[in-house]
Amino acid sequence: MPVVLRSTAITGSTSLVEPATDPVLLRTLTDADLPATGRFLLKAGWVSRVWVGDDYVVRLNTDGRFRDAYRHEATVINLLAGSGVPHARLLAHGEGPDGPWYISERLPGRTLHEAWPTADSATRQAMIESLGSALRALHQVRVPADLLPPWLAAALDGTKPWAAFHPPVVGATLRQVEAARRASDHDARLLDDVADWVQERQPLFATDEQVLVHGDLHGANLMVDQGRVTGLIDFAEALAQPADVELDLILRWCAKAREIPPTPDEPGLDESTLTEVPRWLHGAYPELFEREHLRERLNFYDMFGELTLYAQHPYADDRKAAHDRIVRLLSGHNYLDGLVW
Repeated sequence: MPVVLRSTAITGSTSLVEPATDPVLLRTLTDADLPATGRFLLKAGWVSRVWVGDDYVVRLNTDGRFRDAYRHEATVINLLAGSGVPHARLLAHGEGPDGPWYISERLPGRTLHEAWPTADSATRQAMIESLGSALRALHQVRVPADLLPPWLAAALDGTKPWAAFHPPVVGATLRQVEAARRASDHDARLLDDVADWVQERQPLFATDEQVLVHGDLHGANLMVDQGRVTGLIDFAEALAQPADVELDLILRWCAKAREIPPTPDEPGLDESTLTEVPRWLHGAYPELFEREHLRERLNFYDMFGELTLYAQHPYADDRKAAHDRIVRLLSGHNYLDGLVW
């Protein structure tokens, strides 16, 4: 049965090119008891089909590995009730013959990824400063200490392997070392060094507060309008971790934006246009940058991601690339070297 939440104030506008005639869309709207009125723009996603309508956004999961993603996202959205976090309200979610679906209000504006290339410097700065305010509010939301996306929990316990570098889970890092040891082509000496490196740095996190972290923050998951963030979107990877896990994800996007496109068929942003983002974010949310030993902490998060790729990526060339990045990280160098933050 679908879970239906009613909302009356839905805003926003876009260029819509298709009427609601897609049978999958129509079935989903019927399941949600929502009218199939207006026109919808079909957009591709990494693991979903997305229809952007006049009043709401409809998402349909197309990857069985993440069947519980929308249920998890609904849980997170409920945590945001009454907070100052800008986000899209949930209208309904459920599962039908075509798979799990999730319907939210349509926020004003467009994604930061879409707005960024034509925005002037002042507008870009305003958007990032607004993001800083949104993140401060997000990191103040009360969160269960064990909050994890179901697919990530399964990956960490070895039930369902996955190949991704985000989001880091501090307490599971040594488990990724052991997962890498089980790979037939592993470098045993390197992993011995990594295990020592991880154990030496674990005390840095001993007194951390667990906060609500978005877990997948980049330009395609931020809605903006008139120089401000109107909503953080796609909370399917949200989890409880130290706040500067969010900083690692943002800095990684700044350094490797071309490798983080919004969909498989679109290019990522040019990193040279993001060089001021860390400075602007620091000005708006300085507490995020004030942790003692911040560089070592960020290196630790990076190590988690590289270990995951080294242990679980299906392609040998990608595992070799992760191996080489681990070697470089052990010497104190990684993607952060090229950033001014």
